[in-house]
Amino acid sequence: MAESPVALLRAHARHAPWNARGLAAHATALVDAAGIRPTNASARAAPSARAVRFYVATGLLDRPEGTGTGATYGYRHLLQLLSIKIRQREGQSLETIRNELRDLTGDSLERKIATSLAPALNFGADEAVAHDNDLSLRWHRLPVADGIELHVREDSPAAREEAVMAMREAVRAALGRADIR
Repeated sequence: MAESPVALLRAHARHAPWNARGLAAHATALVDAAGIRPTNASARAAPSARAVRFYVATGLLDRPEGTGTGATYGYRHLLQLLSIKIRQREGQSLETIRNELRDLTGDSLERKIATSLAPALNFGADEAVAHDNDLSLRWHRLPVADGIELHVREDSPAAREEAVMAMREAVRAALGRADIR
């Protein structure tokens, strides 16, 4: 039996502790492997050590152990950073993300991240393929431009209205076609 995505995510704890640069690199690798792409320029593909320090200063990330170049970050910091980057890539503001993080317990945060990163954690690929072949599922069609449309399965987390609109705008921006907005 395959391990759960939570157990696979917890395996990344063995890489802790990290410095700010190492934490940023580890989070980037996981988010990129999951195929989560930014919807806007503010959701840069890779968080930097500077971004990690900014998130600490603004209360998005818990304070690290130690200070200065001796500061170290643990598994909880990894979960928080992953949540920030995933939600940013979905088009959410830092203020919205801060409010969401405030309301999440450690276990809830871990489950949420594990679910989002399941493809990157090598979990659920067979189930996802089988699920995609289920003809009883409903799909939403969203026109983007002449001859271009997005298809989003209604049970997908990406089917939320704000996520769909962000994807449509990202595709339009990528096309460079201001006249079709």
